[in-house]
Amino acid sequence: MAVISQEVTDRYALYNGDCCEVMATLPDKSIHLSVYSPPFGGLYHYSSNERDLSNCRDYDQFFEHYAFVVTGIARLTMPGRMTAVHCMDVPSGNCGCDHLVDFPGDIIRLHEKNGFRFIARYAIWKEPLGVRNRTMAKNLAHKTVVEDSSRCSVASADYLLVFRRAGANTVPIAHPVGLLEYAGERKMPVEIQKYRGWTGNQIENRYSHWIWRQYASAFWDDIRIGRVLPFKAARDSEDEKHVHPLQLDVIDRVMVLWSNPGENVLTPFMGVGSEIYGAVCAGRRGIGVELKPSYYRQAVKNVASAAEGKSDGSQGTLL
Repeated sequence: MAVISQEVTDRYALYNGDCCEVMATLPDKSIHLSVYSPPFGGLYHYSSNERDLSNCRDYDQFFEHYAFVVTGIARLTMPGRMTAVHCMDVPSGNCGCDHLVDFPGDIIRLHEKNGFRFIARYAIWKEPLGVRNRTMAKNLAHKTVVEDSSRCSVASADYLLVFRRAGANTVPIAHPVGLLEYAGERKMPVEIQKYRGWTGNQIENRYSHWIWRQYASAFWDDIRIGRVLPFKAARDSEDEKHVHPLQLDVIDRVMVLWSNPGENVLTPFMGVGSEIYGAVCAGRRGIGVELKPSYYRQAVKNVASAAEGKSDGSQGTLL
């Protein structure tokens, strides 16, 4: 399968095609960071394409195929550099309400087999009623509590799993004046805002310290869940109604924590372009691959808007 379409500039390269085939054309150790959401182990179905990982026969076959993606990312990733995977516990059983499958744990074990070290798991909090209204999950309905609470479950957090490629990182990811922007909904105290860009002793940089405290927490309860790229125009009749892009706050944090300006950022499952949008806004070079044509077309529009400086404006000054 050749690349169906592509959009290549000096700031990003977008491909409509199979990610394994596109990654095979990239040179070894050419990627500084990768970040993406894989298909969630058969939970969602994005298209009828036989190459789509969401169309695997079962959970085991999904991981058999997903292993080719992780192997490709391992080959491309520079030693000592990171890959970040957005995922969740996968509901299984009747109507997705019977039990949960440890999808994050299986992702961790797959990466460890491919030369990555598991270094962090961030939990992204989601408001239970919002999840119930979006997914219509019976195990989150108040009616279920009333009738039989043994059938209740939890509004599962999303997880960001972070892995480091084996080897020494030869190019430090440095922040000589600390962290410059906060991506989140928590209100920063007014008295520390004067420390932004502090050039003195960094131990005294209270602005950067405050941001780091939010980012270093294992529980990200300050992510703006609705801060996502436009995606409804990319839907078609095959789509799950609750498909939702990765939040830009999460992507902004990933970019600043695990890459330097000008470095190469890869996403093998580009969707509507959220990760590449974030990379371009942060002054990185984005490489994205998307199999589904309608998602790819929306990604081209979204990433072009970032390149033109038309960011969503909710974070403030671009890094």
